[in-house]
Amino acid sequence: MEINNTFPKNIPSKHVSDSAIEEIRPVFKADLNSQNRLFGGTLVTWIDVVAGCVARKHSSCNVTTAAIDSLQFKEPVFENNMVVLQGRLTCVGKTSMEARVDSYVESLNGDRKLVNTAYLVIVALDEQSRPVPVPRLICDTPEEKAEWEAGIKRRELRKKRREEDF
Repeated sequence: MEINNTFPKNIPSKHVSDSAIEEIRPVFKADLNSQNRLFGGTLVTWIDVVAGCVARKHSSCNVTTAAIDSLQFKEPVFENNMVVLQGRLTCVGKTSMEARVDSYVESLNGDRKLVNTAYLVIVALDEQSRPVPVPRLICDTPEEKAEWEAGIKRRELRKKRREEDF
């Protein structure tokens, strides 16, 4: 099911899976705060990079982060943990893309525990750093379609917060 927009049809559509990525990061001593846990800011940096890579793959453009809409820390991360970051697009507008990045700690036996979920808004840019249209998004699974619908709701909430200066 192809979802979106009202902009030029000459821009090819892409599937959610076309730009989904997974990155693995080991946690070193230098990544820890005074409580011997992963710095939240370090994880945010990793999340931002993954979201940017997903958006860049989808748009085939340079991109910039416009907003970090939601960031939920569920569990601490410690030294020697392996953090697995999975990023994918959830929704696109004319020039913006919403990316979801789930972060997991992976144990030695391969089990994964969710430690963070984040939604970011990324904008595609041309050579003069002006926003440009992005490909439409094809959602193939019920989960991808549900994420799209939730992304529309999040977009409306972001718009409302901007209007209310909240």
